Amino acid sequence: MVLSKNTIYEPLQMFGIVATVFGATGFLGRYVVQQLAKMGSQVLVPFRGCEDSHRHLKLMGDLGQIVPMNYNPRDVNSIKTAVAKSNVVINLIGREYETRNYGFEEVNHQMAEQLAMISKEHGGIVRFIQVSALGASASSPSRLLRAKAAGEESVLKEFPEATIMRPATLIGTEDRILNRWAMYAKNWGFLPLFGGGSTKFQPVYVVDVAAAIVNSLKDDGTSMGKTYELGGPDIYTVHDLAEMMFETIREYPRYVNLPFPIAKAMASPREMLLNKVPFPLPTPSIFNLDQIKALTVDNLVSENALSFADLEIKPHKLKGYPTEFLVCYRKGGPSFGSTVSEKMGSADVAPRF
Repeated sequence: MVLSKNTIYEPLQMFGIVATVFGATGFLGRYVVQQLAKMGSQVLVPFRGCEDSHRHLKLMGDLGQIVPMNYNPRDVNSIKTAVAKSNVVINLIGREYETRNYGFEEVNHQMAEQLAMISKEHGGIVRFIQVSALGASASSPSRLLRAKAAGEESVLKEFPEATIMRPATLIGTEDRILNRWAMYAKNWGFLPLFGGGSTKFQPVYVVDVAAAIVNSLKDDGTSMGKTYELGGPDIYTVHDLAEMMFETIREYPRYVNLPFPIAKAMASPREMLLNKVPFPLPTPSIFNLDQIKALTVDNLVSENALSFADLEIKPHKLKGYPTEFLVCYRKGGPSFGSTVSEKMGSADVAPRF
């Protein structure tokens, strides 16, 4: 039987959402789970780590509302079990660096393709949301973004009604950019700027991206089969964002400009040794070769792309509450007076976990 988009969406209105969120234990995942639980949905959380990896998520819902499920992303039967009772699948799986066991292609492309294929075969999955990345393109200098683009293509081939979300660099309490910069600046007294920090991008508050994902489930099915580019309201250069970070942590800004060729050379040893040594290598932080390559081109929302406005969301400006977490890097810790005043000055304060 062939179903129209409106017909496909009816079960969500009649019976509510039962969502399986792959990658829920990650940065964006905790905010997506929180917002799904807030609207009364049941959330299944597949995890492959230890029991502690999902513990913080269970507090976001009532008893039995958040259901952790141990699974293996390389085991088809394990995935089928995780989606067996769901009508929504959200794929947040992704990794910004490679390990000896998991490469960019498998994590960002092959796993997405497999989830879409299994969800389509399931028959009861009415919505599939694939979270990709802004700048995903087959011609990107970044292997991660090329793998993300391939993942989008495969997902739409297997599940044409899927919704693709392309968030820009995520900013928030657990982010992997401002936290790393602040820690590096505190430890070493300066921050390296690759290519002079002139690359332009549109960092976005993580809570806004989670809200966009959930809002796409609340519509009448009009977001199905569409791609949304989720960038923040303001365009920054890397240097501009670093200045904001230094201002918030109340440190004098000190930079070392590193041309891209030198930065790539400094980050290359890990990539060359990754599969040649019999032990795991440290997780890359500032000097991540693939991220350095991605910074060689600007990463902005396309002019005619669907965005937050099409999902009825007004994204937060970064200066203020979204970057308030950086006060913990100030000398002596956060100032109580400034922290309280910043909170009281925010008209829309998101929950903290």
